[in-house]
Amino acid sequence: MTTSKIFSRPFDAVLCDLDNVIRFYDTTELSSLERAAGLAEGTTSRVAFAPEIDLPLLLGEITKEQWVESIVVGLSGQVPEARARELGTALAEAPFRADDVVVAMLVQARAHVPLVLVTNATVELEEDLLTLGLADFADHIVSSARVGVAKPDRRIYEIAAHRAGVAMDRCLFVDDRLENVEAAVGLGMTGLHYREPDDLRQPLGALLG
Repeated sequence: MTTSKIFSRPFDAVLCDLDNVIRFYDTTELSSLERAAGLAEGTTSRVAFAPEIDLPLLLGEITKEQWVESIVVGLSGQVPEARARELGTALAEAPFRADDVVVAMLVQARAHVPLVLVTNATVELEEDLLTLGLADFADHIVSSARVGVAKPDRRIYEIAAHRAGVAMDRCLFVDDRLENVEAAVGLGMTGLHYREPDDLRQPLGALLG
């Protein structure tokens, strides 16, 4: 005689990215500074988020101040050093907010399954979540700066599934970056490439009241 598990839903844990899913930055001031400096909007971010500049910050290897100095170096030749530092600081200190619609849906989902934040973040993440009023929002937080690996490294997904207490193939993984979603799917997870709140409604389905 053989037996098999009968699942009432397609996943038993939600693993969710933070930035550009839950948290959004206001770069209005940075854009204004870039225009005043004669730079195309987004120039500072392209320099700042290049892997060789961004990854050390996300792995907890450098401070935010050191990250700004790396941005200054990356902008050299485009603007004077003082202006480059002003741009880097504006990016580093950009205000942020939480998407209340997404937060509400994930809170409802958490009433039924574990919710784990899986984010490439700095060592300031816990303080940022407190600022957002989300300190107790998730069951677990897996931050790249704390665990020493960043998405799409398979190890961060394995850590998240372990903390959720759920097999990889029973996890729903949500992220705005396609390469991160593809990595999750490659490990057997159900992947959701996030673009807007409505993307969550169908996958979460019966978990939403």
